[in-house]
Amino acid sequence: MPVAVVALDRECGAQEVAARNGLECELVQRRSYGKDFDRDGYTAELLGVLSGWDVDLVAMAGFGTILGKGMFDAFPGHILNTHPALLPSFPGWHGVEDALAYGVKVTGCTVHIATEEVDAGPILAQEAVVVEPDDTVESLHERIKAVERRIYVQTISAIIERGSVQ
Repeated sequence: MPVAVVALDRECGAQEVAARNGLECELVQRRSYGKDFDRDGYTAELLGVLSGWDVDLVAMAGFGTILGKGMFDAFPGHILNTHPALLPSFPGWHGVEDALAYGVKVTGCTVHIATEEVDAGPILAQEAVVVEPDDTVESLHERIKAVERRIYVQTISAIIERGSVQ
């Protein structure tokens, strides 16, 4: 299951990584779809990029954009995402902030199958991260991201070895 294409929702360092590794990189910018965000139009453009490839797995990483139904219809059960909390606790955009506000002693990260319902798909991997007494949202999020990156790579590697998501 080789990486053939990298699609981005904003400019970032992944463009340089893709170029160094000879990978096609397409930028499908969310902001191109207006202040009110045309989710279906954005999803259609992204699907157009991916349609030129025999895609087995879509791995979102820091994507930050909720995709339209068309994406989940095209790749049912084959879209992965990460979340900086131990789902089902603290879903949504502010998982780290919400965990700190609630006063948990342990939070963590989750790798899950993305579905139309945000942060509600089947969980593939999780790992705990201890909340330190002096943690800020930023310090805790940085520690969670380090763990998140590691377990995401491990999960994707396991999927490649198995030859299927489940």
